[in-house]
Amino acid sequence: MRINIAIDGPSAAGKSTVSDHLAQLLGYVHLDTGAMYRLVAYMALKDGLGLDDEEAIVTLMKKSKMEFKDNGEIYLNGIEVSDKIRTNEISMAASTVSKNPRVREALVALQKDIAKDKGYILDGRDIGTVVLKDAEVKIYLTASAEDRAKRRMIQNAAKGLKDDYEKLLKEIKDRDYQDMHRSVSPLKKADDAIEIDTSDLSQDEVVEAIYKIVKTKI
Repeated sequence: MRINIAIDGPSAAGKSTVSDHLAQLLGYVHLDTGAMYRLVAYMALKDGLGLDDEEAIVTLMKKSKMEFKDNGEIYLNGIEVSDKIRTNEISMAASTVSKNPRVREALVALQKDIAKDKGYILDGRDIGTVVLKDAEVKIYLTASAEDRAKRRMIQNAAKGLKDDYEKLLKEIKDRDYQDMHRSVSPLKKADDAIEIDTSDLSQDEVVEAIYKIVKTKI
């Protein structure tokens, strides 16, 4: 029996990495929905569009070829942009773009269609509350803003990027506020989601905790 797993939570809580490892363990496909919004934000900035210019962004989406590979690689019009969409600038821009109802409508429809055959792990901000309301397992990953800022610094350092901790902490708190207070699909824990605080847990411990929950369902 294959099920769908929804993993929500704030920025830098470890959703994508945990989802990747869990997908490998279960033989499932991980769909990083946050990367979809990052890609749209990247497209808009690259073309000089206003992040609130809903009509222009939707038109650009229709003309562009977006590919999300099972191995995590992301392509825009045949060019890999996996690392380019992971900057702090794109993170904030993605939060702004995600406020546009028509952009969300288009991406949510795509996400639902992809996951309809089960065997998917989707992570983002509104998976358990909007995209996969009927997911058999819903997880809400969280951690303190300070811990998430430290984690993001380590991730960026591994890519050769340098960050100022205080600046990064502020950006994460600003992103949290934007995500939680937007009028369309705000970030919040689904009523039936299981919350896991990752602050004092290793990635392996988080994966193991979720794996045990999933095993009770399959």
